[in-house]
Amino acid sequence: MRLLTHLRHVDLAVPDYDKQLEFYSGVWGLTQVAEDSGISFLAAEGSPEQYVVRLRKADEKRLDLVSYGAASAADVDRLAEQLLADRVRLISQPGKVDTPGGGYGFRFFDVDGRTVEVSADVAARRHRRIEEKEAIPVKLSHVVFNSPDINQTREWYERHLGFRLSDTLMHPRMGEALHFMRISSLHHSMAIARGPHTSVNHISFEMRGIDEYLRGSGRLLRAGHRSIWGPGRHTAGDNTFTYFQDPHGNVVEYTTELETIDEDLWHPHVYDVSHPDVTDQWGTAAPVSEQIFKEMFNDPDRGGFVAPPA
Repeated sequence: MRLLTHLRHVDLAVPDYDKQLEFYSGVWGLTQVAEDSGISFLAAEGSPEQYVVRLRKADEKRLDLVSYGAASAADVDRLAEQLLADRVRLISQPGKVDTPGGGYGFRFFDVDGRTVEVSADVAARRHRRIEEKEAIPVKLSHVVFNSPDINQTREWYERHLGFRLSDTLMHPRMGEALHFMRISSLHHSMAIARGPHTSVNHISFEMRGIDEYLRGSGRLLRAGHRSIWGPGRHTAGDNTFTYFQDPHGNVVEYTTELETIDEDLWHPHVYDVSHPDVTDQWGTAAPVSEQIFKEMFNDPDRGGFVAPPA
């Protein structure tokens, strides 16, 4: 039974905190809503989530955690009981969440050692409609993780958290390369990419529409940030993409128009990424290459099976 409702936020730890904060609250277009002793909370203006990115000053770069919502405190308790029964390693028991918006939640490790948080009853942030030509993120769209064993990771998320497979990317030489996973009618809120180590592949932010997506991409380019890949439009998910790197080498994406599917009728596809139309329907992005994959592999995550201090 699916108890998760949506993706809430992604929390990153970085050595150069000031530079990272300047990027996300500046050219990337998020709004700093709170700060406390080397921790910043950054919201997307169009989202009711209290924040979509949390930055923490640390000696080592790492993913602190990824957070998902649940519909109620009862569902949080139910999930915790299920995970305990399945011998999943819990970091904390369900209780009060001490971050902006409060709420009720708990944390645990996934199969690759990432810290996952699930919470409910978080107060909604006063947000607003993003206007025409306003090229800032509306919300957090999805997160993609690298895993050396993508099928093990996929099966863990299906079994324990109720994710379902939407589509798979494959390559004739390397086999299955990426699984798109969903917890709602949105094509994916998470994906699992084959990589040499556990790490963040990319974090994606939804823009208002095609014009705002392109304007945002152009703002990054004019500010001197190199596009790793894009602009273009994927086949799986039917969403647009332009990928950049933040100051610590985490890949971030502007996207829009992620596909909404009929879950009762949907059957997963297997797409061959050696066909150019699969990676980019428009033909405007460079062909996918080993260099693009290498940049998305990111650095090995130092946070595996180590709970974040905050």
